Amino acid sequence: MQTSSIKSFLRPQIDFLTVLGILGSFIFFLGFALLTPMIIALIYEEKVWHTFLSSASIAFVMGGSLYYFFKPEQELRIREGFLVVSLTWLFLSLVGALPFVISGILPSYTDAVFETMSGLSTTGATIFGGETSSGFMNPQIESLPMSMLFWRSMAHWLGGMGIIVLTLAILPLLGIGGMQLFQAESPGPTTDKLTPRVQETAKLLWGVYVAFTGIEFLLLWVHPSMDWFDALNHAFATLATGGFSTKNASIQAFDSVYIDSVITLFMFLAGISFAMHFRLLRGDTQSFFNNRETRFYTLITGISIVVVSASLWLFNEYSIGSALQYGAFQVVSIVTTTGFGTDDYELWYSFGSFFLFLLFFAGGCAGSTGGGPKMIRWMIIIRNSFREFKQIVHPKAVLPIRIGNKTIDADIQRTVLSFFALYLIVFGLGALVMATMGYDLESSIGASIACLGNIGPGWGEFGPTDNYAQIPYAGKWVLIFMMMVGRLEIFTVLLIFTPAFWKQ
Repeated sequence: MQTSSIKSFLRPQIDFLTVLGILGSFIFFLGFALLTPMIIALIYEEKVWHTFLSSASIAFVMGGSLYYFFKPEQELRIREGFLVVSLTWLFLSLVGALPFVISGILPSYTDAVFETMSGLSTTGATIFGGETSSGFMNPQIESLPMSMLFWRSMAHWLGGMGIIVLTLAILPLLGIGGMQLFQAESPGPTTDKLTPRVQETAKLLWGVYVAFTGIEFLLLWVHPSMDWFDALNHAFATLATGGFSTKNASIQAFDSVYIDSVITLFMFLAGISFAMHFRLLRGDTQSFFNNRETRFYTLITGISIVVVSASLWLFNEYSIGSALQYGAFQVVSIVTTTGFGTDDYELWYSFGSFFLFLLFFAGGCAGSTGGGPKMIRWMIIIRNSFREFKQIVHPKAVLPIRIGNKTIDADIQRTVLSFFALYLIVFGLGALVMATMGYDLESSIGASIACLGNIGPGWGEFGPTDNYAQIPYAGKWVLIFMMMVGRLEIFTVLLIFTPAFWKQ
């Protein structure tokens, strides 16, 4: 016991060797993921198969070396957990970008990293199909090899539930500080543990995730407009709320009410906490239907569908059926931050278009694969605002904030208020950077919120029919950073830039 105390005292504030060792294990795991699209390349007899083998080999050597020389032996602490998560998402994007560069499809490493981070963070903003600031014309999406399309969608799927959560589920050796990593990658107001052991929780969450993906895949595959490849890629992107499609025109290319309906349903389900889905599948219907956040999410989505569909019917002269089809799809796509498209919302009447813009700041439920601020935070903000009105009238009254039967602690209230303040600051700075590069107000705001909220399509020059290829390299790195900040929900990344993080 005394020896243990001495070791703990002598241990540095941040154990960088432990951080490197754990980071190496995640990079090594990425190597196995990179071998999967190689199989697709071999099936379709594509010459780019060797690029995935080369990329996987680099990941194996780099990750294996880091883990071998710096194998973690001590308990992971909070600061190290946050540092591991931030570095993991960055380095996996840097390594995951290699197939695009080695194959020669993207000569710019910046563009490759942008596309990979957009995939892993489930943002869905693409640089394909546009001309870069250096004058290179990036290929159209439909001209890409099947294996590259699969890698984009697979990056969505891995990043949706969380790469670290997946690794915790299949690699028990990372039980060292596993809860710190789990909380840092899913930093909502609450982290719902289904079992006492974090590894078991990770397995259950991924089990539900895989099951839903399989069901959607089968439902899409039965339709004649989709083959197995399109069905699998779109199932990956839907459940991850990502938005990458195998078609230049996104879901609109299939021109099917059935396809739109299936994807709308599963986007909506992906916006609900997967812990709630697990409870429902276990027969605990009461927990699912009584969950206040799920009910609030359903209410907001339902009201938005009615408003936007009514706008399309009244002002854009859509038929009632078409207004409901396109309105429901686009509302759910934006609320859940999926970013799929079946219509150009920038051409809508201003009322419906602006209402949809407000939904860019919504987000799904905590514990879902959706990005954005999350519904639970909006619930706390709204309750806190009404509490303030009552407090002004009754200044001496003790007025706790409750959601259902649960009282929200003051610490959580403070954290949520800080989250929104930082969210708006980062959003404003991102828009300011885009404006300094010559983009108009609408485009600057659109690009900033689309990347920070992990939505993908924005407004102006970055609308649903456009891409991000034209942005200068410096601007792309800013948006890469914003995608990572948004995916890890502000605090996880920004924390490591504060002096308090590094002080003894």
